[in-house]
Amino acid sequence: MIAFIMINTSAGAEEEVFDQLQKMEGVLEAHLVYGVYDIIVKAEIEEAKDKEKEGIVERIRQLKKVQSTMTLVVLKSH
Repeated sequence: MIAFIMINTSAGAEEEVFDQLQKMEGVLEAHLVYGVYDIIVKAEIEEAKDKEKEGIVERIRQLKKVQSTMTLVVLKSH
């Protein structure tokens, strides 16, 4: 499944978080943006079948300078 994850970082930490995201498994694209969010990520996510397995969203949220995230799971694409 595909999801878009919008990320807010600590002030001035956008580039640092962006660099960390590029190395993260499951991240398909990462974009620094202007606006309400600092970074938008397109990621491959797995359905939450195995509760013990940490997913991409959890790994992103654990990055030190990530303040908040909003995740949109894609229902249908064209």
